[in-house]
Amino acid sequence: MSISHPTEQSQFKRMRSKAAAILDRTTLPEEAIIVGTALIVGIGTGLGAVIFIRLLERIQALTYLAQMSMGMAVGTVVMMTLAGVVVGAIIQQWASEAKGHGVPEVMEAVAIRGGRIRPRVAVAKILASSLTIGTGGSAGREGPIVQVGSALGSTLGQLFHFSEERVRTLVACGAAAGIAATFNAPIAGTIFALEVILGSFTIRYFGGVVISSVAASIVSRALLSSRPAFSVPAYPLSNLGEIPLYITLGVLAALVAVLFIRVLYAAEGWFDDWKISLPVKTGLGMFLTALIGIFYPGHMVLGAGLDVLGEAIAGNVDLTMGLLLALLVGKMLTTTLTLGSGNSGGVFAPSLFMGAILGGMVGQIGHALWPGVVINPGAYAIVGMAAVFSGAARAPITAVLIVFEMSNDYQLILPLMLATVLSTLLAELLFPESIYTLKLKLKGISLERGRDQDILESVTVKEVMTQRVETVPVEMTLVELSDRFSQTHTHGFPVVNDTNELAGIVTISDLDLAIHDEKPRSTTVLSIGTPRSRLLVATPDETVGEALARMGARGLGRLPVLESQNSNHLLGVIKRHDIIRAYTIALSRRAELQHRAKRMQIRNIDGTRFADLTIEPTDFAAGKPLHKIAMRMPGECILVSIRRNGRILIPHGDTLFQPGDTVTAFVQSDNIDAIRAVFQRGETEQPQTAGASSV
Repeated sequence: MSISHPTEQSQFKRMRSKAAAILDRTTLPEEAIIVGTALIVGIGTGLGAVIFIRLLERIQALTYLAQMSMGMAVGTVVMMTLAGVVVGAIIQQWASEAKGHGVPEVMEAVAIRGGRIRPRVAVAKILASSLTIGTGGSAGREGPIVQVGSALGSTLGQLFHFSEERVRTLVACGAAAGIAATFNAPIAGTIFALEVILGSFTIRYFGGVVISSVAASIVSRALLSSRPAFSVPAYPLSNLGEIPLYITLGVLAALVAVLFIRVLYAAEGWFDDWKISLPVKTGLGMFLTALIGIFYPGHMVLGAGLDVLGEAIAGNVDLTMGLLLALLVGKMLTTTLTLGSGNSGGVFAPSLFMGAILGGMVGQIGHALWPGVVINPGAYAIVGMAAVFSGAARAPITAVLIVFEMSNDYQLILPLMLATVLSTLLAELLFPESIYTLKLKLKGISLERGRDQDILESVTVKEVMTQRVETVPVEMTLVELSDRFSQTHTHGFPVVNDTNELAGIVTISDLDLAIHDEKPRSTTVLSIGTPRSRLLVATPDETVGEALARMGARGLGRLPVLESQNSNHLLGVIKRHDIIRAYTIALSRRAELQHRAKRMQIRNIDGTRFADLTIEPTDFAAGKPLHKIAMRMPGECILVSIRRNGRILIPHGDTLFQPGDTVTAFVQSDNIDAIRAVFQRGETEQPQTAGASSV
């Protein structure tokens, strides 16, 4: 749990006032302010990257000394375990946002927090990630630097009282600068910020992001090296006959990417559900990672792995097939244990590592079968590197450009684009969420093009369905049906049997077709309508978004609402005008949520956070409606969403809490224990004058 200190808040507020006063006295044009702040963020992120990498080198040197004094295996296990415990303590006591790979937290800040990131996150992320990676944790250094740069951009925007839109732009500038400084690839850094962080390619973002990315790359080149993170040889496309093999690589890359996402988040969920302190979890994760890594020659699956990756590609992947397979499995497991347990680092580099190994395997098999066609297995490693990352992150342009910048060669561009786009499309089909957006989806935040768009998922069918529905009996004739349509001016009726169960639906189009076909006047409605067995139906507890997707698949104007998919008991109908009403409800709830959250942030910028509470069968809240719980809860609390059976619901007064529900609350950090006490035991730890708000 992260706790905000009043002294720190007051100091930050004083700095904001001074910065805003300075800005108010200036007469600089808007363009100059954007360029100047983007330049500051780029230079600051570049320097932050230099500090991070230097600190990483010091910790690696300390780890090497421990390995020499205690033995390679024992020293590795001891140092990694101790580092994990310290990382957990830093995250738990200082900044919970530093947990894991960091990019989802930046995306969340951009999408729903107006770009606001706490300044302390940068320092915590540098310390935690340098300990994780420096001692051997399997994670990348790009995620931490992205989060550091984004925190710097956010802090600068808040200091000068910039608008939310401009703060978001500076956050994106920091993210671009982070990638540029890490990989010495300013073009890829720019596109990463636009494609992943903002989800929008617009000119108002582009200028500042480019300036920041270039500035960070210049600082990195001046103080570190002008070379990319690792060199990629310029392998050519030797034969057009290789294209089918590259297509196969794209398909396999999608499968590996989706498997990586699922395994990583399954491990994260397992560790999160374990009721022990975070330092113990992170220490255990690093201990298990070390146990796996020490069995590999040269500990090849530990650390960021960029050196191993560069050597393998430069040597045309001159490794045995068994070792390649072991490296692929080992890297996935070590990365999962490192990050899933809560340690700090990125997923960019591990994705590139696994992609290169997968591509090397495909290339070696192709070379063994068709040596005259497949000449360079290393070319497949390069393409696989981009394909797996893109399948995991759903960022094909970034993936293509980062490989293109590192190789500085155009010859592989065709198979590179083909395999990368194919991997992205297939991964999207197999699993809709990326490795970044899934973390937000589990919090109830559904992003599309960088914004929380899926608002119809917050309204259930029972909230908006039409309950008073006119029905027609199965024995009604065409003449009677025609009269009924004339009287009601409706376009369709549910058809019910003697026990008032749904037997089908008949529409005015069915009647017109029957008249055109000169059906007998005594023909019954069920013989011209759609029978129950062919109907698409909705249920009251599913979301309007799901119902709308079902209607859109066949262009339907209405769906009957039944107790369940296998039931025939008619509860109502959901029509297009009901969906419009649902959209209005969802918009009003979203606006209210944003208004209340912003009001709480203004009141206490550093003292609020999102917290997840899982309801157990024995908890006080299980089976009770929200309005019975709300008055017991702290006043400074918003119940944002409920995750139930893989679906996201927005809570309202009569929402019943069920065992297994995960409730996401936006709350002051020091009220989290009080909320848990209310949900678990019905206890209010301190007198309250107002209950929780819900949307």
